[in-house]
Amino acid sequence: MCRGTTVRLFLRAVMLMQSGDPRTALSPAPRILVIDDEPAIAETLVYALQTEGFAPVWRATGREGLAELAAAAEAFALVILDVGLPDVSGFEVCRKIRARSAVPVLFLTARGGEVDRIVGLELGGDDYVAKPFSPREVTARVRAILRRGSAAAEHAPGGNESTPATGGGFVVDAERHEVRFGGVRLELTRYEFRLLRTLLARPGRVFSRDELMSAAWEDPGASLDRTVDAHIKTLRAKLHAVAPGCDPIATHRGVGYSLRDGPRAAGQEICGTAKTAPGAPVAAAPKAKGRAAPNGPPSRRPAR
Repeated sequence: MCRGTTVRLFLRAVMLMQSGDPRTALSPAPRILVIDDEPAIAETLVYALQTEGFAPVWRATGREGLAELAAAAEAFALVILDVGLPDVSGFEVCRKIRARSAVPVLFLTARGGEVDRIVGLELGGDDYVAKPFSPREVTARVRAILRRGSAAAEHAPGGNESTPATGGGFVVDAERHEVRFGGVRLELTRYEFRLLRTLLARPGRVFSRDELMSAAWEDPGASLDRTVDAHIKTLRAKLHAVAPGCDPIATHRGVGYSLRDGPRAAGQEICGTAKTAPGAPVAAAPKAKGRAAPNGPPSRRPAR
């Protein structure tokens, strides 16, 4: 970092301390991973994030970014991810991140089409910024995502304990952000986890798509009805991988979804007991055939 930049950051820190800004608290600065192959854009983002009290780390390729996430001794609070990376698509990087982490992802892209935004959000992205953009807008969006995430964690039902759910062999561990079904840990994205936890909280209760979006997404307005349908589809596939023939999630046409209550939910004659030991490998959804985006909408829109 050049001397001029260091001086500017020092002066800004002094001003924040004098103003009593809460960002000067002794808590460590949130770490932000920036994955972008354009040095000019990355350096601008790094400077803007440092100025706002974050601790950014820059990696220029998707592979380097994934390696940084895997090796980091201290967890990242958020990932800023460029879609057009030179080695692997940003969408593919996000898919790999979601397979092992619930860290928020903010997409950067030169593509401004609706389809690209939908794909990014349905893959588990939290927000989407099209180039060219203002660095101040990006930092504001970063703060908004982190703020929404903190609020959701504070108000989430059962957020501080491991609670067995009613029926069907489900156990929810909110602290670890995981669900076990028949003793097998499900490999869930953040949104799949929130959707399933919402359904498990009230078996038999029918939730509309709007209610499920409000429960699972920080910004429901950024998602579509079919986003819920797509995530329910992948949830069912992961449950079926553990207990073939079991379908604990009921579809209510034109209304929404519910967790089956009574014998169909808890009875072994319907769902059975998973034949895998509790320490068995994580259950993931089987790969879908045909041309479809991971965690994306099904090939045809489900009937309502």
